Amino acid sequence: MKKVDIPLLKKVANNLMFDMKDSEYNTLLEEFDVILCQMELISEIPGVDDVEPMTFPFDVTTDFLREDIPTTPLAQEEALKNAGEVVDGQIRLPKVVG
Repeated sequence: MKKVDIPLLKKVANNLMFDMKDSEYNTLLEEFDVILCQMELISEIPGVDDVEPMTFPFDVTTDFLREDIPTTPLAQEEALKNAGEVVDGQIRLPKVVG
């Protein structure tokens, strides 16, 4: 495994097009040391290589979905009758992003 040091962190940061102060690199390096120690401890668990990695901690089933039964859609007037403000057949919403 490649040794994580400040020049490597600076190179990676440069590749990602950002930079940090030297004190921030030192903090990040300390965090990497903790993470690498934890990874080493985990690798020492007997049989850990025999366990299939999980992408999600729970079994996900999709058998609860209803059948897609075509129906007659609502008329536009019916769909928009409870909208606060309608402009040209569309619901007008307040601007969210400046």
